[in-house]
Amino acid sequence: MGPHIVSAFDDDLIAVQARISEMGGLAEDMLSSALEAVKNRDPQLANEVIMRDKRLDALEMQVEELATRVIALRQPMAGDLRLMISALKMASTLERIGDLAKNIARRAVYLASVRPVKVSTSIVRMGTQTLGQLTEVLDAYTSRDTDLAVSIWQRDIEVDEMYNAIFREVVTYMMEDPRTIGLGSQLLFIAKNLERIGDHTTHLAEMVYYIVEGEPLGDDRPKGEPIGLEGL
Repeated sequence: MGPHIVSAFDDDLIAVQARISEMGGLAEDMLSSALEAVKNRDPQLANEVIMRDKRLDALEMQVEELATRVIALRQPMAGDLRLMISALKMASTLERIGDLAKNIARRAVYLASVRPVKVSTSIVRMGTQTLGQLTEVLDAYTSRDTDLAVSIWQRDIEVDEMYNAIFREVVTYMMEDPRTIGLGSQLLFIAKNLERIGDHTTHLAEMVYYIVEGEPLGDDRPKGEPIGLEGL
C-alpha cells in the first residue's frame, strides 16, 4: 500500500468519526432543547428541534455511504473494521435518539398550550438524567474510555426506575381526575421516549466497548422492567 492510499484511508476514517461526533453533538443538542421546551413551555424552541432532525438524517446517510465504501474498497483490518461497523450502528442509534427527541418536542408544543402540571418536574428530572448519560457516552466515544462506557451501561436501570415512578404518578393523577387523561398520556409518551433514549445510550456504550476491546459487553447488566404503554 503506497503512502497515497494510506493517507486516503486515514482521511476516510477521520471523516466517518467526525460525522459520528457531529451526529452525537446534534442529538445531544436536540434532546437538551426538547427538554428545555417542555420545562419552559416554549413551542418555538420545540419547533426548532423538529426542524433540526433533517440534518441528523442527512448525516446518517453520509456515514452509511462512507463506512460502506471503506469496508468494500479498503478492506480494513481488525481495529479499523470494528470502527466502521460500530460507526454504522452508532449512526443508526443516534438517528433514533434524534427521532425520539423530535417526538418529545412535538409533545412539548401540546403541553405549552394546556395548564402546567406538577408531574412535569419528574419528567424534567428524568430528562436531565437521560441527557447526562448521553453526554457521558459521547465523551467515552471521543476518549475511548471503556470504564466510563461500562458505568453508563450499568446505570440504565436508574432511567428505567424513574420511568416506572413517573408512570405510577401519572396514572394515579389520571384516575383521580379523568379530565387530565389527554394531558397525562402526553406526559407518559415523553417518559417512554426518554426511557428508549436510555436504552439507545446503553447501546452506544456497548459500541464504545466493542471498538476498544474487540468483544461485546456481556448481557448481564442490571435491567429495570419498564411498565408498558399498551392500551393507551
